[in-house]
Amino acid sequence: MIALGLTQGTAIAAPAAQAAEGARAAAADDPYTQAFLTQYAKIKAAANGYFSPDGLPYHSVETLLVEAPDHGHETTSETVSFWMWLEAAYGRVTGDWAPFNEAWTVAERTIIPPHADQSTSGSYSPGAPATYAPEHPLPDDYPSALDPSVPVGSDPIATELAASYGTMDVYGMHWLMDLDNIYGYGNKPGTGGESGPGPGPSYLNTYQRGAQESVWETIPQPTTDLFAYGGPNGYLDLFVDDASYAKQWKYTNAPDADARAVQAAYWAYRWASAQGKEGQVAASVAKAAKMGDYLRYSMFDKYFKRIGDCTDPDSCPAASGRDSQHYLLSWYYAWGGAAAGSGGGWAWRIGDGAAHQGYQNPLAAWALGNVPALTPKSATAKGDWVKSLTRQMEFLRWLQSAEGALAGGCTNSWDGQYGTPPAGTPTFYGMAYDWQPVYHDPPSNNWFGFQVWGMERVAAYYYVTGNATAEAVLDKWVAWASAQTTVGSDGSYRFPSTLRWTGQPDTWNPASPGSNSGLHVSVVDYANDVGVGAAYVKTLTYYAAKSGDEDAGALAKALLDAMALHADDKGIAVPETRADYNRFDDTVFVPGGWSGEMPNGDVVEPGVSFIGMRSWYKEDPDWPKVQAYLDGGPAPTFTYHRFWAQAALALAFAIYAELLVEGGGGSDTEPPSVPAGLAVTATTGSSVSLSWSASTDNVAVTGYDVYRNGSLAGNATTRTFTDQGLGAATEYSYAVAARDAAGNTSALSAAVTATTKPGSGGTGTVKVQYKNTDSSAGDNQIRMGLQLLNTGSAPVDLSTVKLRYWFTPETGAGTFSTWCDYAALGASTIAHTVVQVSSPKTGASRYLEVGFTGGAGSLAAGASTGEIQLRLNKTDWSNFGEADDYSRGTNTTYADAPKVAAYVGGALAWGMEP
Repeated sequence: MIALGLTQGTAIAAPAAQAAEGARAAAADDPYTQAFLTQYAKIKAAANGYFSPDGLPYHSVETLLVEAPDHGHETTSETVSFWMWLEAAYGRVTGDWAPFNEAWTVAERTIIPPHADQSTSGSYSPGAPATYAPEHPLPDDYPSALDPSVPVGSDPIATELAASYGTMDVYGMHWLMDLDNIYGYGNKPGTGGESGPGPGPSYLNTYQRGAQESVWETIPQPTTDLFAYGGPNGYLDLFVDDASYAKQWKYTNAPDADARAVQAAYWAYRWASAQGKEGQVAASVAKAAKMGDYLRYSMFDKYFKRIGDCTDPDSCPAASGRDSQHYLLSWYYAWGGAAAGSGGGWAWRIGDGAAHQGYQNPLAAWALGNVPALTPKSATAKGDWVKSLTRQMEFLRWLQSAEGALAGGCTNSWDGQYGTPPAGTPTFYGMAYDWQPVYHDPPSNNWFGFQVWGMERVAAYYYVTGNATAEAVLDKWVAWASAQTTVGSDGSYRFPSTLRWTGQPDTWNPASPGSNSGLHVSVVDYANDVGVGAAYVKTLTYYAAKSGDEDAGALAKALLDAMALHADDKGIAVPETRADYNRFDDTVFVPGGWSGEMPNGDVVEPGVSFIGMRSWYKEDPDWPKVQAYLDGGPAPTFTYHRFWAQAALALAFAIYAELLVEGGGGSDTEPPSVPAGLAVTATTGSSVSLSWSASTDNVAVTGYDVYRNGSLAGNATTRTFTDQGLGAATEYSYAVAARDAAGNTSALSAAVTATTKPGSGGTGTVKVQYKNTDSSAGDNQIRMGLQLLNTGSAPVDLSTVKLRYWFTPETGAGTFSTWCDYAALGASTIAHTVVQVSSPKTGASRYLEVGFTGGAGSLAAGASTGEIQLRLNKTDWSNFGEADDYSRGTNTTYADAPKVAAYVGGALAWGMEP
């Protein structure tokens, strides 16, 4: 269960404490609302250090942190958007909307650049938005030469934006700020300049050199470059090759953050309206509508060229009107111009032709196109967002893999230079499929976080509207993700972390969408990141609340309760081992002959390292842990409190309380129905597997309790359970009860009995787990994942172990090819061959035998080999009929496999032979 009340010893500033107490009096007394308020109070407690002196939230409480930002006390527009959403939820619970309005006020004077910081925007010419400069694959290919001979299109929305708001300034958040001014640029909001070291927030830029440029290869620079730092041309000539350089300002917008800010405003308006207080948030909601007006720049090709089949920079035409509009949320838009007083009057704007599935926000698009309070002023904005909503949903449908996860995205400019994609590349409205759009180190869609960030928005849109396309995408995605998720009775939990992609989608045909049978995802490894987990919970909660899927609601609760067990004085967090911190010593490419200085005197020149231009990191109190690692010690472990993750956890509590706990949790006294159909599905010498039919409830079933011989054996969030660690040849009796969110429990089901196998039939010191990685039972390959676990107390020499998977080949060639596509131990350590059975049985005339070479070593007690991905085919590539194969299962996440046998030293140690 989640903990109630504040953690002992939590320090809260007086205003926050008073607000929290008032909130408790006003709010329903269910534990999830209270958990939200507890988490909120920790975030707002001054002593916990989430906010800068200027009122902006830090990316994290901890300073030594390198990921997308390269310092914990930077902030991002993403962070600010989560702050807005957090305050909207606080308003729903307490009726106090002042903090929500304050978040928008602070954003307007800081991360949304004021006029002083884009003072020459009035010089912008929509007919000549920017000069073309090609992107390049590697940082080593920069600076990139401007090429004015390449045609660029016209900007079709600038004039109407200026007419709507009386200014040529752009109203969008810049993505990155240095809140402690640790770099020392002093590029402070409202100043339009560089005041150098000292207190106060400072605008910052980093990434600017192609898809392979990871954070470890960036060269930070101020947004307003007045040549005070860097080289003779500031930092400009590191990125762009030009005949001469002018002092200038430039900003980059992250569209997913601005869309999340709009999303937060929608919820604020909805919740405040329910309280009769919509007038209290009207001004902030109008700001969100204005932001949504400018957010349309993310819908356009980078240089306003034609969308579709744009495979040569010279011949791809400059677009006029809306031919350059793809209607998706792309990775960024950017704008800039001459610095005030620099002697020139010019400005530029660009969009982006690369779109990632994880950035789409159908709820924001729906709100901007359908909610009057959020309708932007510009004449064409509403129509643009209505069309964007349709296009985004088509995009997500196009990218859904056979399993259910969503692949990367598309681009209108291959390699960032309007190149020609490889032959056979599928397209979406003429834009090329890209499995890793925008950045490649690491691949941009391998992180499970982008799955839950994106699907959370789809689920929210589905919850609000009941859209059938959203429901269909979610049905498939939730089934896949749930099968890859485990929650232990001890509070442990895990879900995917790194994904692997193979194949590609079908070219999009809106009249007849393809099945994407050749597009596949597999899970490389798993994690328990609390921010990702919170987004996952929100996805499941929205989906369960609308669809009535009780399993999804139960999994949301189980994950939420498990994460709550990791609470500390600052929030909820788990330790992270940062092996990537060996990259502090990585060399950052600097062109030959270039030399400059950072504000603190660090020299930037060829051969400089990441830490070499950030020597101030060595003064961080956590630096000794990193230095020890760089000196050959173990990878350091940190427990981070990222603002976005802590806010997301608070929101997960609040949303679960709102949607799945009836009446705030205090009024539900009706128990679920009694589970029916309890059956024994498998037994081994030490385990019994059970299944049963779903119970129903007036709110939602959140879990099941399994009893063995009258005592609780364990809990389940799905309708299956395996009871392990049992005695051989022993009879056991089982019954099951259902639980709901309010803690009501059904009566016990009818009991069933099961008898475990005799000890000689498969007991031992190892066991095999299996998952089905084959989406078709009738194609020309058999695919599976296996892993071996040592359940004993002594090491096992893997060279003595054999695994057998029984199948029938049907007709066709009697010879086979076998493959190990991946093994955590290394594919070269895995031996595999097909053997004919001397006395064939139903479903078992051959078996795939899997062994281990001497290089695999020994398997320690309690250890696992990790995943082994295998496949086999007949040499004539004829089809199999796998449905009746003895060893085949349908589970797509690892589970004990009693029909896959393991032999140690030639003796059966696990499983049952056919």
